[in-house]
Order: sequence, then C-alpha cells, then structure tokens
Amino acid sequence: MSWAEIALSELVEFSPKISLEKGELYDHIPMEAIDSGIKYPRETYQKEYTGGGTKFANGDTLFARITPCLENGKIAKVKDLEKQVGFGSTEYFVLRAKENISDSDFVYYLAKTDLVRQTAIKSMSGADGRQRADKGAVEQLMVLNIPLPTQRKIASILSAYDDLIENNLKRIKLLEAKAQLHYTQYKPIVKIALQEIADYLGRGVTPKYEEGSGFYAINQKANKGSLLEYSQFKALDSKLEVPEDKLAKWGDLLINSLGEGTLGRVHFYTDKSDLYAVDQHMSIFRTLKQHYTFYLYQFLSSNYGQGLLDSLKKGGTNMTMLNISDLRQLIVSFPPEKDLVELWIICKPLFQLKQTLITQNTKLREARDILLPKLMNGQIEV
Repeated sequence: MSWAEIALSELVEFSPKISLEKGELYDHIPMEAIDSGIKYPRETYQKEYTGGGTKFANGDTLFARITPCLENGKIAKVKDLEKQVGFGSTEYFVLRAKENISDSDFVYYLAKTDLVRQTAIKSMSGADGRQRADKGAVEQLMVLNIPLPTQRKIASILSAYDDLIENNLKRIKLLEAKAQLHYTQYKPIVKIALQEIADYLGRGVTPKYEEGSGFYAINQKANKGSLLEYSQFKALDSKLEVPEDKLAKWGDLLINSLGEGTLGRVHFYTDKSDLYAVDQHMSIFRTLKQHYTFYLYQFLSSNYGQGLLDSLKKGGTNMTMLNISDLRQLIVSFPPEKDLVELWIICKPLFQLKQTLITQNTKLREARDILLPKLMNGQIEV
C-alpha cells in the first residue's frame, strides 16, 4: 500500500493550549506513573496546581522527552481525568489528534513507533544525564499520511491488545486487594527477627552492563511494588558470573535498598523462570518457609511497614540506603505459624493467578509490538 508523506505537525497538534486555575486540585501524572508496556498511566492523584508542569487533557498522548525516560519508551495516553484536564512532569511533549485529520488512539501508537522515537532520541542535546529531545525535529518528521478511516482500523486492532492488558491489570489489583483483606484477619503475636527465618538475606549482584546480551537484572526502577516493569530490566554482561543466591527465585521478597524515591518498595516475586539476576540496589529476602515471606510482604507493603522501613534509612540525600544488618535485625510480629500456613494456603492460588495474568500481559505486549510497525507501514493491509 502506498501513502504520501506529511510532516508530523500536520497530523498532530503539539503542546495544545490548556488553562488551569492556580490553587485548584487537578489530576497529576508523574513520570514514574508511566510504563512503556502499558497504554495508560498506572495511576493519577490529585495535586494543587501552582503554575508549573505540563498541561494536558483526556485523549492526549504524553511523550517523555528527557533521557533516560525517552530511551525507555515512556509514552502514555491520558484518560479518566476528573476535570477532563490535568498536569504532570515538565518533561513531556503533549501530542493531540487533529479533528477530522487524525485519531487519538492512532496518535498514541504512532508515537510508539521507532520512526518517531528514534528521531526524538537522535535530536537530543544538553548536559550529560539531562539531555532532551528537540521539539522542532519531531514536529518536522515526515510520516505516512494514512487516511483517517484506516487510522481508526489500525488503532482498533492494536487497542484490542491494550484493552486485554488493561483488564488483566484490573484483575491483578483485585487479587492483591483480596490477599490484603485476608492478611488483616490474622492477629500478629509472635516477635521474630528476620535473620531467624531467612535462608538468604543480602544484596543483589554488582552489575556490569552489556546491551543486547540477553541476560538481565531486576533493578530498583523496575520494582513498582505489586508489579515489575520488565522494560526497565538492565542488560548484563553475559560473561558476568552471578551466584545462585543472587538470581530471583519464586517467593523472594525484593526490597529497594539504595537511592531516594523508591527506597523500601517491596515486590513479592512469583515468576518461575529463574532467569533474572537481582541488582545490588535491591535486597533479597528468601526463606524456606514461604508462608513467612507472604505475610512479611503484606506487612512491609502496608503503611505501617513502609514507615518502619523508612525509619531504617541511613545516609545523605544522594546516597540513602537500607543496611542489610538493619534488615536482618528487624523484628516483626507474626501470627502463630499454623495461622501463617492457613493464610498462605488461602492466598497462594491468588498469586498464582496473578502471575498467569502477568505472563498473559507479556505475551499480549509482544504480539502488539510485532504488529505495530507492520500496520503502520502498510505491510499488513486493514
């Protein structure tokens, strides 16, 4: 199929004008709420607008313009804003479909193509670590002028995958909430130091990176608590020898232990592949009695548990950490062991189903990402 080319700015409106009232509350979308593999932001929260930040509306596409977020593919479509408009990080380009010219879902998928992303990446300039894409270079990019009806067909095909992913994410949240509810039914009465029940409690591997090695480590940026963002895993040197105990295993707790922002975030690992190393910025808690690990995950993920981990933080602003010795000596109140076993018997199927949904989402993302360029360049006719 043959389509003419036009500048992206003829198809998409950049930085549309939006008015927000200072002092009013609006939905806010920070950069960390965007996952490259998920169409919509993970979450929004109400925040007072004081005049700063990028403004956007429902239907707009947010496109990260700064390193490394741009390289990591942080792109999302905005929806469900309470006041129809909101704001977020200053490091977004905002792309909006033009009426009767382009489709908002199509604009989102177009932004995810290598053509648009690589153009933005190649245009980056600025100081190391703070490089930003050049808006003009992206606006002037020549893209295929796909007719609006065809745009909508392409977007519909790709959206079917993302709708399934979104439904699975909602189911995962419900499973987590159900497990949390069961957890609250058991009364903790036995005080135990973590080192007493740990088979292994230590930091992950000191990484040596090698792009394209096919061997990855889970790092603290990938840890979103309930879920892992697989696109954030770092490629390791294939020659790096990783001790067996530093590979993530089913039932491990992965605890972010270095750096501000995500320190103390806890993930209960349920992937059975045993393929991934754990980065040194994370601590691994592993026990032979997984009923202890599950209860500990629920406890440390709670507001009280997060406050407890926060109280253990040491170091300055640029090097805050959780010491392994402090984690080992951390005393937690558990229910009697028979109750822990009972709770685990109830909740284990919930986490097995959760992992099934996670695996489904991985396959859906892979299928969608294979289709996307073929649909956009006309290789697959719709």
